Amino acid sequence: MKRYLILIAFFTISCQEAKKPFQLQKGDLLFQDLDSSPLCDAIEIVTPGYKNANFSHIGIVVELDNSINTSYNNKTLVLEAIPNSVKTTRLDSFLNRSFDSNNNPKVIVGRLKPKYRHLIENGINFMKSMLGVKYDDEFLINNNMYYCSELIYDAFKQDQIFKLHPMTFLHPKTKDTIQIWKEYYSKLNINIPEKKLGINPGIMSISEKIEIVHIYGNPSGMHK
Repeated sequence: MKRYLILIAFFTISCQEAKKPFQLQKGDLLFQDLDSSPLCDAIEIVTPGYKNANFSHIGIVVELDNSINTSYNNKTLVLEAIPNSVKTTRLDSFLNRSFDSNNNPKVIVGRLKPKYRHLIENGINFMKSMLGVKYDDEFLINNNMYYCSELIYDAFKQDQIFKLHPMTFLHPKTKDTIQIWKEYYSKLNINIPEKKLGINPGIMSISEKIEIVHIYGNPSGMHK
């Protein structure tokens, strides 16, 4: 009888643990399919990510508030480079920017693998020191401004967590420069930085040094 009671207690605890909601950790990377403009769509066309998902933005969790048991309506803060500057954003505001057909945020969560997590604190301190820096609308490296993935790349650059790759602004099917990029860089009055080194959320999402630990919703293009 005692053995059965022990087994019942064990399975009860196991079921309770199985129902425990996902909890973010400091340093978690939030890959987002952001439906805010044609430019986001253009970014996604040329940069497929995890399971072929479309990502046009990334932020990182820098402060946690575990006072209530949910990942939505709390004071957890996400640090991001987004027009017009590097800033912090409440998690619920971040998640509520774009939704899939089931009304779930089109965001997945990446986490540095255990052997690299000791780097998180210094990385976050670096990014916090960049708060207020102007957003890099040119998408160029080393120009005293930051776009979203560039900021996180720079924070972990010394330890080579992420790698730069030649950028492309060509449509993968036509091999011609996507029209929105022609118009965009024409307004900036600079040349399109085709093949110059850069970084993007899609490439970062398939890094061998991170693992995908949670999926809030289904970004466009993502395979099951």
